Amino acid sequence: MRRLPVLLVVLLLMLGTGVGCYTATEPIVRSDTPAYARAAEHYVAFETADALAAALRYDAPTGPLISAHRGGPMRGYPENALATFEHTLRYGPAFPEVDVRMTRDSVLVLLHDETLERTTTGRGALADHTLAETRRLLLKDPMNVITPFRMPTLAEALAWAEGRAVLQLDVKRGVPPETVVDAVRRHDAANRVIVITYTLDALRRYHRLAPDLVLSATAETAEEVEAILGSGVDPSRLIVFTGVGTVRPAVIDQLHAHNIRAILGTFGAIDERAARVGPEVFQALIDQGVDVLATDNVRVAARAVQAYEAVPAR
Repeated sequence: MRRLPVLLVVLLLMLGTGVGCYTATEPIVRSDTPAYARAAEHYVAFETADALAAALRYDAPTGPLISAHRGGPMRGYPENALATFEHTLRYGPAFPEVDVRMTRDSVLVLLHDETLERTTTGRGALADHTLAETRRLLLKDPMNVITPFRMPTLAEALAWAEGRAVLQLDVKRGVPPETVVDAVRRHDAANRVIVITYTLDALRRYHRLAPDLVLSATAETAEEVEAILGSGVDPSRLIVFTGVGTVRPAVIDQLHAHNIRAILGTFGAIDERAARVGPEVFQALIDQGVDVLATDNVRVAARAVQAYEAVPAR
């Protein structure tokens, strides 16, 4: 199957053009964006959750994708900040991966750690602070420099994502799935979220609560893939994370045989090597069947994805 460059695919989908066995019945659309927004050319939106799910099938012509780990932080741009997501999209279309936690007064906010020290000017556990208290804090970038940005709520992130990007929600322990699904419903955001799950129980629970949502499952072995396929979750609503740092060809082939895309985490050694060597590090992973690069190095990964065109299958 021929895999097309991302930007060409967007144009094809906008025109409603079918490629191969895939037909874009609900096309990706561009949003109206301010003239000053440098990221506008990389904004991608889906009309419905069905359109998002269809574009993520392995046989769709969407091409390789980027998952921006923790939103794509870099110097001047902290983890899980709206300004960081916007900055990430300057490099290419990407799905910001964000971390969802709950404040003491049960408001969903974006924060990776249980505690505040590493990424904010606060101290102590997030669960001991109200939303109003978190609003007084500033976020720190990966170099520990204080920025002018503040911790967003999930509601604010969902509003930002409309017409711009798809958010992958890494829901942390202690946050009830019902609360997350309710937030997605209240903001009519099923067309712009992927909910990450780590266990079969969580996968089934989210699918039972919201069968229209696209879910990310986790599988590093053939047995784990089979368990996912036997879970009762609609495979057309799935993408699968296959681990960090190691390409697993048998697992990837198994997922592709069921029309499911494979994600590989590159954060750590692979990202560091790509920073030294260049985009060919990521291109080699794509050649091995990786469909989504979950990376801390969005700048280099974007160059790999935008330049990539697979050799047609023989």
